[in-house]
Amino acid sequence: MDDAKAMETLMVVDGEVLIRTELSNYLRHCGYIVIEAASTDEAKTVLAKAQMSVDVVLCDADAPGEVNGFGFASWLRKEHPQIDIILAGTVDKAAQEAAKLCDDGPHLARPYDPTSVSDFIRQRLAQRDRNRKP
Repeated sequence: MDDAKAMETLMVVDGEVLIRTELSNYLRHCGYIVIEAASTDEAKTVLAKAQMSVDVVLCDADAPGEVNGFGFASWLRKEHPQIDIILAGTVDKAAQEAAKLCDDGPHLARPYDPTSVSDFIRQRLAQRDRNRKP
C-alpha cells in the first residue's frame, strides 16, 4: 500500500448499491480511505459531519437525492471548493455535460472498470498536488 494514497479520502456517491460497493471496496484495496453515500442528500450530510477532510468525490451524474449529480457538483464547488469532484455519466453525452460543469473536465463515462477509476483519481490528485506547489 502506498503511504501517500493512504492519506487520501474519497467519497463515492451512487444510488446503485452494487456499483458503489464494488468500486468502494476496490478503492480501499488500492489504499484510499473511502466514504460511501447512496444519494446526494446523504453525501451533503456526511460532508457536514465529516471528522476528516475529503479529497475527491466521485458522484454518479444521475445520483438520487433532492438534486442529481450535476446539482450536487454545483453545490460542492460553492460550499467545499477544496474538494475535487468527478462526475460519472451513464452515457458519453452525460459525461460530456459533466465536463462542461466542471471547468477542468473531471468526468468519467460509465460503465467503467475500477482500475480505470483508480488511475483517473490518482492522476487528478497528482495534478492537484502539482498545482498547490509554489
